[in-house]
Amino acid sequence: MKKILYPTVVTIGIFDGVHKGHQAILRKVLEEAKKLRLKSVVVTFDPHPVKVLSLGVKIPFLISLEHRIKLIKSLGIDNCVVIKFTKEFAKLSPEEFTKYILADKLNIKALVTGENFLFGFKEKGDARLLKRLSKVYNFKFYSVSPLEVRGEYVSSTRIRKAIEKGDLKLASKLLSRPVTILGTVVKGKALGRKIGFPTANIDPHHESIPPSGVYSVDVALEGKFYRGILNISNHNIIEVHIFNFNKNIYGKDIEVIFKQKIRDEKKFNSLQALQRQIQLDIQKFA
Repeated sequence: MKKILYPTVVTIGIFDGVHKGHQAILRKVLEEAKKLRLKSVVVTFDPHPVKVLSLGVKIPFLISLEHRIKLIKSLGIDNCVVIKFTKEFAKLSPEEFTKYILADKLNIKALVTGENFLFGFKEKGDARLLKRLSKVYNFKFYSVSPLEVRGEYVSSTRIRKAIEKGDLKLASKLLSRPVTILGTVVKGKALGRKIGFPTANIDPHHESIPPSGVYSVDVALEGKFYRGILNISNHNIIEVHIFNFNKNIYGKDIEVIFKQKIRDEKKFNSLQALQRQIQLDIQKFA
């Protein structure tokens, strides 16, 4: 990890989803950076610490690392530092992390975390310890209270559950933006093309996917927006038909933005019946 030469205001976390609660922390970072005339830095980790330390535990991500960094920077943060999380790194005590990472590497002058932030070996470090260490290493320390929506804290876990249950309205409220899937267009079986409705098959960059069904969506591709309908199968095959679009986009990254669910997925007795249903779906939302 390279040393940062300029003085910084820092926050640390996974920030999966960059949701409303994360945004409150990032706003505080930006506020302090502006006040102190310093650079703002977000420290995040890849892979997720749980994936390294808890073998067999699968955490579906809300967004990919690339998407996470893009959203963080879009809020005005100057720099994202991604630390490779390993079992060796996990052995750093809270005191060692503060000295070797925050003080020595990040040139820290102020730190902002969530109120319930835990860090260091076996998560032994907390806000109380950081307050003490801030005096040792001469940086300001601020903790931000968690946000509540509908009587519960905003969290990545809560959003994950809402998406997987299909409650996209709640998930969007907690994210403060629509639920999206960012992925790469890959080759499929070309069934849509055969029946006159070509689709782009999407290999998602993350794992939290809404339930199977047909959805009205917007599609972001190379800086332009299109309308479309998207189908998620019971086997999590994701394909989108983009209205009035006929370009080869294999290998390109696209982002689908969910607007609303049209209907559940269902089986059809013939290709003609499927074709008629797709026509009806498009008539409603084209």
